[in-house]
Amino acid sequence: RATIAETNHLMSILKTYEDASGQEINLTKSEVFFSRNLSVAAQEDLSKIMGVRHVLGTSNYLGLPSMIGRKKKEVFAFVKDRIWKRINSWRGRALSRAGKEVMIKSVLQAIPSYVMSVYLLPDSTIKDIERMMNSFWWGGGSNNKGIRWLAWDRMIHPKTRGGLGFRDIYAFNLAMIAKQGWNLMTKPHTLVAKLYKARWSVGSGTNIKVMSEPWLRGQDVG
Repeated sequence: RATIAETNHLMSILKTYEDASGQEINLTKSEVFFSRNLSVAAQEDLSKIMGVRHVLGTSNYLGLPSMIGRKKKEVFAFVKDRIWKRINSWRGRALSRAGKEVMIKSVLQAIPSYVMSVYLLPDSTIKDIERMMNSFWWGGGSNNKGIRWLAWDRMIHPKTRGGLGFRDIYAFNLAMIAKQGWNLMTKPHTLVAKLYKARWSVGSGTNIKVMSEPWLRGQDVG
């Protein structure tokens, strides 16, 4: 809950982390976002207690949106903007088909890879990205779309099957997310794996170590 007591408790936890790890949290580069249900005065008071800048909307951290709301298409619009700017920077160049193939595979398809390793992009965003790449392949400019002799879902097939070997962005996105899940399963001792595991419920209890894992906080098994 966003109360003064809970805020002070959170700050004490962060202080304990600093003492244990030797790492200091840079509060000047940190941000906090509150729910709409909290009054503006309370938001300002709590942000002052934490010494952290209060933000009203989504911000970026390490090039990624720090929070995803309901308007996912607007949040990930920056991915499309990066691709479109790169395509426009190539306008006026006499690129051959081989040159365009290299540009798409090595540059355009690599732009959203970092974001897709963390988030599952909306279907509409993926369709827009594929549409831009398709337009660049057949035309090359923003106003010159050209005649599309082959649909994109055919162009992602291997060349041995009549395609061009372009990446299936949706399938690649799923593979990147699945890789994160695989890392959680195969590397249970990492910090992120422990964080997710701490949120698990008991479930069937088949993996519970009765004599070693605490059932009641602050009490040992008698």
